[in-house]
Amino acid sequence: MRKIQRKGRISALIVCYQIDIRGIVEEEVVLNLLEDMHLDKEIYPFVEMHVLGVLRNKNRIDELISRYSINWDISRMSYIDRNILRIAVYEMLYLPDIPRVAAINEAIEIAKMYSSSESGKFINGILDRIRKELPCERNAGLPTNNK
Repeated sequence: MRKIQRKGRISALIVCYQIDIRGIVEEEVVLNLLEDMHLDKEIYPFVEMHVLGVLRNKNRIDELISRYSINWDISRMSYIDRNILRIAVYEMLYLPDIPRVAAINEAIEIAKMYSSSESGKFINGILDRIRKELPCERNAGLPTNNK
């Protein structure tokens, strides 16, 4: 199961990266991107949920990342780091079945594989600050859609 989730997060990162670089905001285009990837049927629902969740809640997610990324404007972050953070924050806010510490650890590991040597520390610092400030109960007063 853990291997499927890692593969799903990496696939979600690929799609979120493409969305970010291209400035895509339409769900239909995102769904077409997902279809074009020919993902394994076992990870497709996981990837779709993450990508659409990040897309629909991007404003709230980016607001949190911006608030806790000391001396770093979100627009100055690398596309990879920014989207690793978005996926982890989405999990921390909206997916109660995924422990927040697991979301952070996965983000760090993926950053070590796909970003710079310093990204793991950078991502850990931001996500840990967010984790400490979040209410214990998920979705406490948070909007679920920023359309």
